[in-house]
Amino acid sequence: MKQKITLILALIAFTQVGIAQTQHSAYTAIGKGVATTYLTDYQAIGINASALGWIGLNGVTKKTTMGSLEFAFGIASPELNSERLSNATNSIIDRARGNNAPLDYQKQLDAAGDFAEAGIAINADLSYFGVSYQDEKLGGIGIAVRENYNWFSQLNETTSDIVFRGQLSSIFDSLQIAINGDTSLIANGNNISNDTLAAVIAGRLNNPVLLSELTEGSSIKFNWNREFNVGYGRKILGNDSTLAIYGGIGARFIQSVAHLDFESNENGMTMTSALSPTFGILYSDPASNPSAVPNNSNFIPSLTGTGFGVDFAGSAILLNRIRIAAAVNNIGSVTYNRNVYTIRDTLIGEIATTGLDNYDITQSLDQLLNAGGLFNLSGAEEVVVPNSATFRFGGSMDFSKKLSAGIDIVAPFNRDIPGSIANPVLAIGGDFRPFDWLQLSTGYFGGGIYKNNIPVGINFILKEGAYEFGVASRDAISFFTDNANSLSFAMGFARFRF
Repeated sequence: MKQKITLILALIAFTQVGIAQTQHSAYTAIGKGVATTYLTDYQAIGINASALGWIGLNGVTKKTTMGSLEFAFGIASPELNSERLSNATNSIIDRARGNNAPLDYQKQLDAAGDFAEAGIAINADLSYFGVSYQDEKLGGIGIAVRENYNWFSQLNETTSDIVFRGQLSSIFDSLQIAINGDTSLIANGNNISNDTLAAVIAGRLNNPVLLSELTEGSSIKFNWNREFNVGYGRKILGNDSTLAIYGGIGARFIQSVAHLDFESNENGMTMTSALSPTFGILYSDPASNPSAVPNNSNFIPSLTGTGFGVDFAGSAILLNRIRIAAAVNNIGSVTYNRNVYTIRDTLIGEIATTGLDNYDITQSLDQLLNAGGLFNLSGAEEVVVPNSATFRFGGSMDFSKKLSAGIDIVAPFNRDIPGSIANPVLAIGGDFRPFDWLQLSTGYFGGGIYKNNIPVGINFILKEGAYEFGVASRDAISFFTDNANSLSFAMGFARFRF
């Protein structure tokens, strides 16, 4: 069951092989880091709906644009280098392929140290289908169906140790072992044989600790949504050759597969979760939860909530060269009413989990939520969660038909909501078209949890824009050094205009 979940995530992220991203799955914008004034067809939905009204940009006069299977994956951390991020990425791929090689005791110990207090963000976006029609009199209308997965976690040293090593964590004073049907307690230490370690069934604390104290400084933000988007934009007044004003609006119906929001700090501990029954979490007392549903093995994960979001955007075009736009996106909420749980602060005296057998930190949900795991849960009937809304402002200028450059600023409404960017992101980038059929992109962006990233992209534009395909990465630095703090890949190979 868990393998199916991992496989679906892998399909979203790697069709070929805490952060939310600010360009969705639009690979044409990912390569330059800026999107607000560059995306003009269905890709503009959720970014700048007013751009749907821009007609004939970059010499493209075809009215209908269609695309499918555009995807993007990114993993980033301010503390972890590309080698450790690659380990986490490869674990996702290996689990999807069913050939996962379990970590031994020493590697579990190393992983616990690597991930302790290291914030790590994983994002995957897939555009199943998009289409837009743009006409100078009617304006532009578009629809898009997308899937997005966002994970951010930062665990303190103790929580990381428990997640990766489970009942063998160094926090426990004694270990309960079972050999030939007999159980006994032994002191926890460094000189225990592998055979004895394999017989451990629980770790125990002589002096139990409050869960809030044990986890203080830890945070996990996770959501997985499917969106059905529609957008409309048109010119309000003016002329592009002097000054034209545009407006746009968008809306989406959201189906949510998963939500988890855990925070433990000096002010206390809070958590809400609503995970699809397809995740197969074995909760301790599901019968007492009014929103509990039976686990299933559906290939497509069951839903736990639905909701809505709306977008508003405005823009201006000056002298046919300069574009300025601002947008507020994804205002709304999702209501969760299946498998809803909150957390109770209790004394932790015993843990009976085996720890992670790979570097995939997202699998820590088992160690935290399963019966016998770290968290003590209470069922709830319903919870309403605001969307990860953003404000964005951008501008760009065409210096010629071959060269353009722009800037983007994207900020969260509430960075504590799962799926939100952690902090404002600033990006500068642009395109160079040495030939009509070739578009090269690059730029710079930082903020959120990113340090200094250099995105790159290449896009092939054939038959006067009738067909496009290309690849991009949010950070070219990772191709040349092991000290990069992010890995990413984006691709689109089926964009048509007619």
